Amino acid sequence: MSRPADGSLEEGIRACRLCAARFAATATAHAPRPVVWFRPGARVLIVGQAPGARVHASGRPFTDPSGDRLRAWMGVGTETFYDLARIAIVPMAFCFPGYDAKGADLPPPPLCAATWRVRVMAALGPMDLTLLVGGAAQRWHLGTRAVTATVAAWRDHAPRVFPLPHPSWRNTAWLKRTPWFEAELIPALRARVKEVT
Repeated sequence: MSRPADGSLEEGIRACRLCAARFAATATAHAPRPVVWFRPGARVLIVGQAPGARVHASGRPFTDPSGDRLRAWMGVGTETFYDLARIAIVPMAFCFPGYDAKGADLPPPPLCAATWRVRVMAALGPMDLTLLVGGAAQRWHLGTRAVTATVAAWRDHAPRVFPLPHPSWRNTAWLKRTPWFEAELIPALRARVKEVT
């Protein structure tokens, strides 16, 4: 399994502490820990929201049940998923944003995307396949608002872009209400992932 290559951009992101005061003020009162997992030359880009608490602890993206579900949707194992020559994982924020006082996930700080996103996208170059996981990713890349409507219109973007709901357990009810997602989108996604990886 390959590891991220150090370079000036990656090192700059790993050293970023722009949100330190913001994170210290959350219910989790944690320090920034940017999770960087990309390398120019990858063919697939996964754009998520932000690392969760488990990813903050592990330092690897999608090391949680959401990652298990996402890998199942893609039809790949961990070896392929974490192979930087194949797949880049670039969330809308590189750090865990923390929880609010009620224990809910905070949204990705816009400062992260404003600081790093354009530079990372330029460094990665064109991708054969981009997975837009959740509303934050879809808003930035497609300018859309409603996740269900965006995912329902997936054919408008395929085969180069697939908008997806977040693979969190919280979306299990959504998956039950939208049987077309697993019946139609997932087989097309798996075929495309197999084709480009």
